[in-house]
Formats: sequence, C-alpha cells, structure tokens
Amino acid sequence: MGVAVSAPLGPLGVLCIQRTINKGFLAGFVSGMGAVLADVIYASIAGFGISIIADFLTAHQLIIRALGGIIVLIVGILIFRSNPVKQFKRHKTQKNTYVSDLLSGFFITITNPLTIVFFGAVFAGVGLNKVGTFEPIVLTLVGIFAGATIWWMGLTILVNVFRNKIRLRNLWWINKITGVVVAVFGLAVFVSIFFNWW
Repeated sequence: MGVAVSAPLGPLGVLCIQRTINKGFLAGFVSGMGAVLADVIYASIAGFGISIIADFLTAHQLIIRALGGIIVLIVGILIFRSNPVKQFKRHKTQKNTYVSDLLSGFFITITNPLTIVFFGAVFAGVGLNKVGTFEPIVLTLVGIFAGATIWWMGLTILVNVFRNKIRLRNLWWINKITGVVVAVFGLAVFVSIFFNWW
C-alpha cells in the first residue's frame, strides 16, 4: 500500500526528482519522507477510525484541496523562476535546508484529503476496520511506512545515479519543465473543486 500510494508520479514525485538533481540525494529523499509522514497520518486516521478527524477532513475536503492546489501552484512557480546555477553554487557553500524540504513534501501530501479515502477503502476491503484489529492495523501502518520509504529511496537513488551526467545548462530546462508540470498539477487540483460544486 505504501508503494501504491507513493508510486503515481504526482507533483511531489516531480519535485523530488528536481531536488535530487539540483541539491543531491538527501534533499530529494527528505522531500519524499515528508510525503511518507503525511501518508502514515492519513492511514492511521483511516485504520483506527478516528471518525471526528475523518469527518472533518471529508466535510472540508474542498477547502483543503483548494489550499493544496494553491500551495502546489506556488511551489511550481517558484521552481520555474529559480536559477539552478545559483542553487548549485549556494548548495556548495551553505548547508541545505532539509527541514524545509521535509515540510514542503509533507504539506503537499497532507493537503490531499482523498488519500484518507484511499486508505479507508483499502482497510475496509481487507477487513482491518473492525473492532479488535489493533495489531494488524499497526503492522499495516509499518508496512505502509516501509513501502513508501523504499519507493522514495529507490526513486532518489535512481535519479542521483544520473545526476552527475546532467550539465548546468540542462538544469535550467529541468527547472522550467518541472515548474510548469508542478504548477499545472496545482492548477488542476484547484480547478477540480469547482466541478464538485456543480
């Protein structure tokens, strides 16, 4: 389940690839771990049936999705406008801000309340939403964490292998393309809320 929820290459996957290329393996991996943290939180809510939080997220999913879309759109614009040469030089002279990488990955993922619907359906499908299933739920959460972590580690290792073969001129184009793709994802999420209202 951890791999299944992480594998679709959404805005965070694109962002993770871009950060791995621009800043290195750890920056990309930490961004992915922010998503893992958000996934485990949503899976815990779905698994343990914390109905108050689940009901709140479901009732306010349009607002949460709108905020998420705006955040992803802003991240895309910032990536598009960033200068990879300056980022590369700054990375060599300064310590990286892994906390901001983690938090951005977390907020991009946590603002997608549909994840809780996915986990809720999976838990119900395998019978883990019944009373007295505490241990299987905990083991499933550990599996989700492990699967998602393995996915993000594998992705960043793969990108990092080819990182040194990418020239600075190519980084400029990668930033532009990544920025557009991420911004389009954010815009699509934001626009999709209007279709739910009609």
